[in-house]
Amino acid sequence: MRSKGRRRRDEMRPEYEFDYSQAVRGKYYHRLMKEGSNVVVLDPDIAQRFRSSAAVNEALRELLKVSQATRRLTTRSSGRGRDKVPQAQRS
Repeated sequence: MRSKGRRRRDEMRPEYEFDYSQAVRGKYYHRLMKEGSNVVVLDPDIAQRFRSSAAVNEALRELLKVSQATRRLTTRSSGRGRDKVPQAQRS
């Protein structure tokens, strides 16, 4: 049986009184818009595919590695090798 001396959990202690008359709405809004945010919201269908934020980060890092490797393969040459052969002998 519970003792009658226990407090209810939803009661706040007196030292936690908040003075909302001094509250400022949107105090950090302008700084957030200026500096940007680090929060990214995934669409629900994408979020279901990942078990944690670490899994999302790992997948994105792998995608970046593949992207960099593919970019190297598709980079156009500078064309310097073509100047060695005279125009008449190219055909």
